[in-house]
Amino acid sequence: MSELQIIYLARHGETAWSLSGQHTGLTDLPLTANGEKNAILLGARLKGLNVARVVTSPLVRARQTCELAGFGAAAQVDADLVEWDYGQYEGRKSSEILAERPGWDLFRDGCPGGETPEAIGARADRVVERLRTTAGNVLVFSSGHFLRVLAGRWTRMPLDGGRYLMLGTASLSMLGYENDAAKPVIRLWNDMAHLKGSG
Repeated sequence: MSELQIIYLARHGETAWSLSGQHTGLTDLPLTANGEKNAILLGARLKGLNVARVVTSPLVRARQTCELAGFGAAAQVDADLVEWDYGQYEGRKSSEILAERPGWDLFRDGCPGGETPEAIGARADRVVERLRTTAGNVLVFSSGHFLRVLAGRWTRMPLDGGRYLMLGTASLSMLGYENDAAKPVIRLWNDMAHLKGSG
């Protein structure tokens, strides 16, 4: 029996807006100096990883993380891996949005002028289909909310399941299966052990 596939999920390193808590969807921000350092530490964690394919979001923060982690030469850009389109909430903090719209929940309500949960769920489903039909392990570089939706769709959670999965910058997570391909699971989530002592 062949080994079951593993999907490695790498969230991009820190940006100015991830640090300030602003929603960063399609705004193409680079990594901070600390984000660059943490991407290198993530690369040290991933060194020697056996993957058949590396894919990255086209956004600069994900591509930079991929490159600094040592996988830039092997990476293919996948437009479906971009972050949630926050529309009118782009660049805004959750506290500001909630002050105007009490009870708002991204995973249930989406964003005015941006993506609905159904739209990003459908995008994640396309990625899941491509991942499952790839022979071998895959390393994915993307953004926090999209990766949370992706993990939810991988494990067949309800559409809003990603709300329960927190994800830090430059973290490593793993998706896979329990016993056989009919039982998708999260094998590791939001692991940041490689960043300890990095400030």
